[in-house]
Amino acid sequence: MVNAEFAKELVSSKFRSINDFPKKGIVFKDITTVIKDKDAFKAVISYFADKYADKNIDYIVGLESRGFIFGSALADRLGCGFIVIRKPGKLPAKTISQEYELEYGTDCLEIHEDAIEAGKNVVIIDDLLATGGTANAACSLVKKLGANIIAVAFVLELAFLNGRKKLPDNIQVDSMIIDVD
Repeated sequence: MVNAEFAKELVSSKFRSINDFPKKGIVFKDITTVIKDKDAFKAVISYFADKYADKNIDYIVGLESRGFIFGSALADRLGCGFIVIRKPGKLPAKTISQEYELEYGTDCLEIHEDAIEAGKNVVIIDDLLATGGTANAACSLVKKLGANIIAVAFVLELAFLNGRKKLPDNIQVDSMIIDVD
């Protein structure tokens, strides 16, 4: 079992902030410095594995693309399957899709229509919760397949963007680190 406070401090110290990326005025939170550090990466996976160890999780659902990094390792640790949600045109079999709003326009996510059996327990994971559009679309897709969403997990939540408010009220949101700046 990981010491949660130690894990949070370690991971927080590894994030790198990059000003004006991908455009002027944005402070990008770079996770590459978290995943390159073996202890920080292990701390993230251990933190979430401890949280869901007794929840009978059938699948971890990772969001393209950084959710794949954490999701696959977490699925391995929990001994469950791993499912991907991707941008349009990336999955080879029949899919269902969900559009969502961006600041300027819309985007879309897809999942294989046979990816998750109805009634299965899932955790959706991504690296970052910002405005909530991507995570909300992912929740909609998983619900369309009839799965039980146990939680939506994020390594970092940018609380000042209020993304949590876009997620369904009845879904547990677990953010390892909450940034309020």
